[in-house]
Amino acid sequence: QVQLVESGGGLVQHGGSLRLSCAASGSISRINAMGWYRQAPGKERELVAVIRSSGSTNYADSVKGRFTISRDNAKNTVYLQMNSLKPEDTAVYYCNADIYGGFVYGAKNYWGQGTQVTVSS
Repeated sequence: QVQLVESGGGLVQHGGSLRLSCAASGSISRINAMGWYRQAPGKERELVAVIRSSGSTNYADSVKGRFTISRDNAKNTVYLQMNSLKPEDTAVYYCNADIYGGFVYGAKNYWGQGTQVTVSS
């Protein structure tokens, strides 16, 4: 049983910045990976950024150089620093995590509830 709670979404002008946070709580033995997805109206949900237990990261081409994913292992929290925001970044952003919850719960994938990011033109 794990819960992911996102925060930090909102409305910003183009060129502005936001920092999203996602805190995982519950039965957590280790986090294999945490990342951010987004879904805009009429589009498929897409991976924005992911950080793995090794520390390696991947980014969508559309956000490379502008977004940075990071983590605080002690807090079971992942962040997404979004700079130079564009209107095309407008979407609902979802936190996602692959978490091993110990012997009782095993390894599972979890989703947050989503947070709206709107970038005005």
